[in-house]
Amino acid sequence: MVKGLYTAYTGMINQQNRMDVLTNNLANVNTNGYKKEGATSQSFDSVLAYKIKDVSEGARIAKRIGFNNPGVKIGEGYTDFSEGPMRKTENAFDLALTDSGFFAVQFTNKAGDSSVKYTRDGNFALTREGYLVTQDGDFVLNESGRPVKIDPLLEAQVNISGQIIQDGTVADTIQITDFEDYNYLKHYGENYFEPIDGARETEASAGIYAGYLEGSNVSVVSEMVDMINVQRAYESNQKVITTIDSTLEISANQLGKL
Repeated sequence: MVKGLYTAYTGMINQQNRMDVLTNNLANVNTNGYKKEGATSQSFDSVLAYKIKDVSEGARIAKRIGFNNPGVKIGEGYTDFSEGPMRKTENAFDLALTDSGFFAVQFTNKAGDSSVKYTRDGNFALTREGYLVTQDGDFVLNESGRPVKIDPLLEAQVNISGQIIQDGTVADTIQITDFEDYNYLKHYGENYFEPIDGARETEASAGIYAGYLEGSNVSVVSEMVDMINVQRAYESNQKVITTIDSTLEISANQLGKL
């Protein structure tokens, strides 16, 4: 077995995974509130060292290394939660958060099951019944966890605290939620997030700017540079496989001939 073939192969798989993440980021460069994703990788020696130092198997038990797969192991993905640029729209129900935090949305899937998702996309609209909804028709929630509902016939203004003012009184208040650790948030769709086990809500420090939208935090230039680097790394692994293949062909077909 020529281990170099498998090492180069794992390198190609890793670069392919990185390319998938980069292309998805570029596809969402104009998606409101989108947070770019990244991919990590682990070298064989670091994975091996972690396995050797693993004491969870108990004392006096022979540790099994398992399959010897040199090369690169695809690591965990991550999300960059840095804020995107704000764009002025002057629409009353285009809302942008000033700091960390999320809007709470009642999401309903195709099966009719509802759950609470969280988003930075504040591109909302008002229905004829007076409900504040996303562009997909999902209800925006208030501080009580119910859909925001106001009088659709009255003029409305949203202040920095998320209160919707109509006729001089507070008609409803938009819920803003934050979490202690964003590692417990999982990307759902383009710009929704859902909490997983271990997620803890905390009081949000963000305010709301009405008439603005937060854009994607993806930098086209940075993503294109990373794509070029990924492509070159992929081609380098291809050349390694091609070189090893040519040496195997020589050893199989030419060496030992009389």
